[in-house]
Amino acid sequence: MPVDKQTIHLIAAARPNFMKIAPLYHALAATDWATPVIVHTGQHYDLNMSDAFFQDLRLPEPHIHLGAGTGSHAEQTGKVMMAYEKILLQTRPDMTVVAGDVNSTLACTLAATKLVYPEPNIHGRSRPVVAHLEAGLRSFDRSMPEEINRLATDVLADLLWTPSPDGDEHLLREGIAADKIQRVGNIMIDSLEMMRGPIEQAGVAAELGLSKGDYVVATLHRPGNVDDPAKLAQLCDMLIDTATELPVVFPVHPRTRKNLSVAGLLARLEQAPGITLLEPQSYIRFMSLVFNCRLVLTDSGGIQEETTYLGIPCLTLRPNTERPITVTAGTNRLCNLGNVRDALDQVLATPPAPAAPPELWDGHTAQRVSDRIHQALTTT
Repeated sequence: MPVDKQTIHLIAAARPNFMKIAPLYHALAATDWATPVIVHTGQHYDLNMSDAFFQDLRLPEPHIHLGAGTGSHAEQTGKVMMAYEKILLQTRPDMTVVAGDVNSTLACTLAATKLVYPEPNIHGRSRPVVAHLEAGLRSFDRSMPEEINRLATDVLADLLWTPSPDGDEHLLREGIAADKIQRVGNIMIDSLEMMRGPIEQAGVAAELGLSKGDYVVATLHRPGNVDDPAKLAQLCDMLIDTATELPVVFPVHPRTRKNLSVAGLLARLEQAPGITLLEPQSYIRFMSLVFNCRLVLTDSGGIQEETTYLGIPCLTLRPNTERPITVTAGTNRLCNLGNVRDALDQVLATPPAPAAPPELWDGHTAQRVSDRIHQALTTT
């Protein structure tokens, strides 16, 4: 066993990050050359939005907690940058792995790429290698904060690990050097397969009195959908209308619940026939609902990929998606409030098709990434 292991920081912030770092943490922990260190920025601090995911995914308590908390985009990014820079000066990792597109992704990338140590570390590097897991995704909508985070992170990172061919194409078109781009597949699928047993045993639908294939799972949280009271009222109308066809299970994001309450709409949904409102669910419980539903109605990102992998129809209430492969090669359809009912009726009138996941969405991405890390750190 090597005397000096390579220290790898895995940055976790919002809940989708946890599903991305978990398989990689386990893959690295199984090696004799790496010491994976979980850095929890604290961007999401609600129990069901963060800590429960660590439990479900068999992750240890975070080794480092930055405690950033909430705030505006600038405040949150700045707080994470300052806190992570202090950690970098204390621990000097060999690599920082950022995932996805949240504010912490960009903040930790900025902190790590700007830092130059006075002397090289024991492995001869004057700053950490920065790698972006899930690079190259683009919605081409710069009104989305996530798009800004993706663009800036991909320009700055040393290694860009993409989930699908469109990611490679976007990066090359933007002038990123080809030798930085490595297609590794979709690590979200690794988490799904890692937890398939507990997910299939959870039985959340039966717990709620629902039958397999006979209900809708809804998730809505994007500012463009839930911050405007008038549009939020329309979304409520849409959910109530959907529930006349199939029961709707709606785990309510804290942001959405707050806005529903302020707009006086929460009681309306609570009293609507066929709608079940839940607190944010742990990964196992949420995926148990998804595994057994007829379709998903969402404005989230990762669930578009998971439904494509599972062959479950997904109606995405957004004008665009940074995951277009889920539309062209999957079961995802972009919708708006004007056509979502027609899309719903079409789904219900069409027998489910067999799942046809894209290449490398196979549950082995974490091992490919681990191999890439080892190669990068032994040749850099």
